[in-house]
Amino acid sequence: MLDWAPVLLGFLLFILLSPGLLFQLPGNSKKVDFGSFTTNGKAIIIHTLIFFVIFTILVLAVGIQIHTGRQAIAS
Repeated sequence: MLDWAPVLLGFLLFILLSPGLLFQLPGNSKKVDFGSFTTNGKAIIIHTLIFFVIFTILVLAVGIQIHTGRQAIAS
């Protein structure tokens, strides 16, 4: 069986934490911009660190697993 949790969590977090999509920390004009659809270098670094921390906590510390497929029958 394959563990799909890292793939799905990575995809979901990548979409949600894209700088400028939902929020941008730090923003171009303020400390936090919401829905600006723009980005800068500092925001990319901050969002990368946030992604890494959340992904690591969910996959390694919490141990989220999503298994699909059939189990092998032992004979």
